Amino acid sequence: MYIIGYFILALATVLDWVLVAFMWIVIARAVLSWVNPDPYNPIVRFIHNVTEPVLYRLRARLPVTFGGIDFSPIVVLLAIVFAKTFIISSMVRFSQTLL
Repeated sequence: MYIIGYFILALATVLDWVLVAFMWIVIARAVLSWVNPDPYNPIVRFIHNVTEPVLYRLRARLPVTFGGIDFSPIVVLLAIVFAKTFIISSMVRFSQTLL
């Protein structure tokens, strides 16, 4: 049974790293929205292509734009913090019970 515990622990660790990386990409997207970046820059295009599917779905479902300010990155960051706190912590705790 300990193999399953280690597998769940490894899965939780990888998921944690992915969420942290995506959180920093969303923060970079928010900072880039304050300036006028070159839209043909490969880094800017990567950040836009990675974050836009999530932000677009959120904007389509929730009214997160007030007075010209887009609050969808804040909602995504809150969802990431919730996932890290609840889901990953639960996975780690469950894997430790199996060890």
